[in-house]
Formats: sequence, C-alpha cells, structure tokens
Amino acid sequence: MIDRRLFTNFDWTLLVLVFLISAMGIVNIYSASASYTLVGAPYYLKQFYWIVAGMFLVVLACSVDYHLLEDVTYWFYGLLCVVLVAVLLMGKTSMGATRWLHLGFFSIQPSEPMKVVMIMTLARFLSRYPAVDGLTVRDLVYPLLFVGGPAILIMKQPDLGTAIVIILIACSMIAYVGVRLATLVACLAATVPAIYLGWRYYLRDYQKNRILNFLNPERDPLGSGYHIIQSKIAVGSGGIFGKGFTHGTQTQLRFLPEQHTDFAFSVFGEEWGFIGCLTLLLLYLFLIFWGLHIAGRCNDRFGSLMAVGVTAMLFWHTIINIGMVIGVFPVVGVPLPLFSYGGTSMITSMIGVGVLLNISMRRFMF
Repeated sequence: MIDRRLFTNFDWTLLVLVFLISAMGIVNIYSASASYTLVGAPYYLKQFYWIVAGMFLVVLACSVDYHLLEDVTYWFYGLLCVVLVAVLLMGKTSMGATRWLHLGFFSIQPSEPMKVVMIMTLARFLSRYPAVDGLTVRDLVYPLLFVGGPAILIMKQPDLGTAIVIILIACSMIAYVGVRLATLVACLAATVPAIYLGWRYYLRDYQKNRILNFLNPERDPLGSGYHIIQSKIAVGSGGIFGKGFTHGTQTQLRFLPEQHTDFAFSVFGEEWGFIGCLTLLLLYLFLIFWGLHIAGRCNDRFGSLMAVGVTAMLFWHTIINIGMVIGVFPVVGVPLPLFSYGGTSMITSMIGVGVLLNISMRRFMF
C-alpha cells in the first residue's frame, strides 16, 4: 500500500516555483520565436510538450523510494559512460560538435542525464565514506576519477559548458561534505597546470575565441564577439520596465543569435526590463534556497547529498547562463534551466526536480 504521508508531505512550494519559471519560459519562447518562419509546431508549443513529458518523469521519480537508487547508481554511471564513448564513435555531428546519439525515432544528448547520474554516484560514494575532519587528497582520488572520465569525454564532443557544470556540481558536493585546508590548497595549486593543459590540448579554436572575446568583445565585433555584444545591447536596452511583450527590437529584428535557447534571458531582459529580470531572479533564488532547505531537513546522508547536488546543478546553470548573456562569463552554451528552449535540458531539470520532491516527501521515514 502507498503511505498516505507521501501525499500529506508533498512539497507544493517546490512544484509551484517550477511551474512559474516554466510558464514564464514558454511566454518568453513565444516572443523569441515570433519572427521565425517555422515548419511544424512552433517552439513554444514544443516546449510545452517537453514540460508535460517532464512532469510525467517527476511523477515517476516521486513514485520510487530514492533509497533504492543507491543499489543501481554505479550501473547507471557505467552505462552512461559507455554511451558517451558511443557518441564520440558514432554520434550525430551538427555545427562541428558531436553530442547526439541517434536512436531511430529520436536523438538523445547523453551529457545531460550524466549530470543527474553523477550526482547520484557522488552521493552514494560520499555517503558511504564520511570524513570526520574533512576529506584529504587521498579521499578525493575516487571522486575525481568519477568526475574526470565523463568530463573528458564530454569536452571531446566538444561541450565545454556541460563539462564545466559537472565539475562545479562535484566541487559543490565535496565542499558540502568538507575538505581539509591542505587539501583545498593542493587542489587550487593543481588547477594551474590543468588550465594550461586544457587550453593547450582540449579547447577548440572557437572556444578559445569565446574566452578571448569575454576579455575583449570588441576584438571581433562582427564575428566571434557578435553574440555577447548583441546580448548586452538587448539586456541594457530593456531599462527599468522593458520594451513590452513581443516589442523587443533586438529580438524581433533577429539581431540576437540563439535567442530562444542560450540567450533567452537576453530576450526577457529587453522586453520586461529590470523589474521582470528581478522577478525571475527572485524565483530562482527562492528555488535554490528551497533546495538547500530540503537538503538540510533530510534525515539521511545519501538523500541530503543528492538534494545538494541537484540544487547545485540548478544554481550553476542559472549563474553561468545569466553571467554569460550579460558579459560576466565567457559564452559556453549553457541553457537557463526550466526557461530556455530545449527538450533534453528540460527533461534533465525535471528529473532533478522529481528527485528533490522525492527526498522532501520521504524525509519523515528515516
């Protein structure tokens, strides 16, 4: 029988926050794609379908006790690593990147579900090997191996943004567990050669140009620096109250590239201004704090670590995307969770939401 306490402890606050952000995203995608000439269903309608599919996965994720995931986590991790290798060998190449695996009627981007699987994997490992005085360098060997393999495979696609997000999620979970000061110093020292090797051997020319354009967007205003310049113009021209729904000139005249995906926040900023952006940011802030609240009141270490990991995933996606479109970070192609157009991203975010709801509903059972 189903425990009635699961329904009485359902986290409606989290679900309402997700619905509000997703609804604002659909409205924004409608405006961003209003000037497009499309064949088939419009983007905002496709996004609605992805949200419905995502809600089905939320219900599915809530119906299974999350403690059962501990027994299958490593199997999921191994399977996805094999799939990531398959992407490099036989994946679908688009715009110079090989990120998709064609499975007959549809394609998948395995790097997206790897975020959730990585959270599960690290949560299981760190919950089984607690460190009273903080993690040492030796304690971090296995977590770094767990993260390093998929991160390198994803960077080879190339997909620098997703690889960075996975690394930041891992760092957030490790920081939550706690590390010794000597370990922290050693890790910071190791980043210097890691950055050099990444720049020298892994980054493609266009990725290097994105970083250089972040430092000086005017070095190639009509080429690789065009995205960030137009994005900053769009956000800045919104002013206090914005230009109005479907009245953004940068958007409707198509000056803004990728305006329904990676630069969706630029469209929103131009049309709704500072007040609209502040409202959206407050919703995200509340969502992040609520995720940490769920982690804090969880009664077991595995669930708490998973809640922290999912919250970190949403947090870093939000920070990197908004920082990217306003010129604070380099352009790395990270979507705004629950807001930007994209089926795989929406499904991954919804699975994360389902995990948070699952943990919140079962907090009284252990």
